[in-house]
Amino acid sequence: MVERIFDATRRTLAEHGYDGASTNRIAAAAGVSPGSLYQYFPNKDAVVLAVVERYSDQLLSRVAACLVGQFDQPAPVVVRTTIEVLLGGLDVEPGFLRTVFEHGPRLDGGHRLRAFEQRIGELALAYLTTRRETLRAGAPLDAAVWVMVQAVEHLTVRYLLDRPPIPRDRFLDELTLLALGYLRANG
Repeated sequence: MVERIFDATRRTLAEHGYDGASTNRIAAAAGVSPGSLYQYFPNKDAVVLAVVERYSDQLLSRVAACLVGQFDQPAPVVVRTTIEVLLGGLDVEPGFLRTVFEHGPRLDGGHRLRAFEQRIGELALAYLTTRRETLRAGAPLDAAVWVMVQAVEHLTVRYLLDRPPIPRDRFLDELTLLALGYLRANG
């Protein structure tokens, strides 16, 4: 039952966005009564937050596994592959993606998004620490990692929501160059 509600919530958010989603609409899409939905979730925000949390956890697992599995690879490979995995994981229905990034942080005070960014930042910092000799002298790694995580996340989300006339591979190339150029020793 909960799986049906989760699937219906995601479909409803994708089709109608957060504002157009209601518990009645979600219940109808799940093929359950509103009363049945309320047995599991007290309101729309609770079910939306549960769906956003599940999605965020899955995305974090995919991106973290990608990063960890590449620590022995050169930076251009790690950066491009990681961005590609992030892009693939974020390439969901625009209504759902918009809900994740616009309403998800409001529903949980930004906790889930900050946890995602922090974990990815920790992994990026661990990787960069092993490549210190290739970085510009005196680069403050903690600040630089935060800037890179935010920039990559923001640009990836905007690319998917705005759908500019830039081929996906070109976007990946450009974002990879941006991230690599930011920290390079000869910048």
